[in-house]
Amino acid sequence: MAILALFLLGVTGATVQQAPPADTQDPDAYRISVNVDLVVLHATVRDGQGRYASDLRAQDFEVYEEGVRQTIRLFRHEDIPVTVGLVIDHSGSMKRKLADVIAAARTFVRASNPEDEMFVVNFNEHVSLGLPDAIHFTNSPDELETAILKTPAGGMTALYDAISVALGRLQTGGREKKVLIVISDGGDNASKRKLAQALAMAAQSSAIVYTIGIFDEDDPDRNPGVLKRLARATGGEAYIPGNFAALPAVCERIAKEIRHQYTLGYVPASTAPRGAYRAIRVVAVAAAAGAGKLSVRARDGYVAGGESPPAKVGADR
Repeated sequence: MAILALFLLGVTGATVQQAPPADTQDPDAYRISVNVDLVVLHATVRDGQGRYASDLRAQDFEVYEEGVRQTIRLFRHEDIPVTVGLVIDHSGSMKRKLADVIAAARTFVRASNPEDEMFVVNFNEHVSLGLPDAIHFTNSPDELETAILKTPAGGMTALYDAISVALGRLQTGGREKKVLIVISDGGDNASKRKLAQALAMAAQSSAIVYTIGIFDEDDPDRNPGVLKRLARATGGEAYIPGNFAALPAVCERIAKEIRHQYTLGYVPASTAPRGAYRAIRVVAVAAAAGAGKLSVRARDGYVAGGESPPAKVGADR
């Protein structure tokens, strides 16, 4: 049975039994028995005041695929280590912004799980890995700073190619949960790939993509719409800070959100044809009376079997 592409934890040759009661946190309660594929989602839940809703149980969630309610078979709410890729724009417009980017990267590391593993992808018209060949991942702020500074700012922008390289690199990481943080103006004038291809890869991947748009209002290459679409396709969020000095605060917020997410898993109630796009909706209800309406952000779909999604998932550059 084919593994549902990348962002799905395909449990090949096995199935996960019905979830135990929500107050059961014993990982051994999830036992393997038969052939299935498990769709795994990472959900951020906030209350009406924008605070993290941290006391929810499995029965407080509803997951729908193509409008059909699914049975939640995996439920976790814990701070687990992640593989993180920092995708840094080094085009000519970034020269005076790299110091703020480095400060943001350091803040992100300090606010992250100490067992996280990270890497850097630098790009202008060329795309390169920032860490030395002998170091695949790190959580050292000094090594990350050196990796970001490895590429001088200048030239054009190959954002879509950089995302492709970063998504591939993520899959070599040893952590179950994958995250990309893309810092760019959103423009692209040098990629071999199209926006549709970058969006398709993001939709198929395991990554939650967070984007941070840093640009001047008169920057002709800025494209915040692209940054928003990349984030939305993966259940992440796009940030457009008002000034470059706000970058560290944004990265700290992202790090905290990663550590407060719920993990939900289900086995689809019906089998989809390979390559079919399957829409997902996640709903949460407050466990405590009077807690108010909750907002949930998670992926809004996936591609069955790992094939490219239909045209509605992306658009031409």
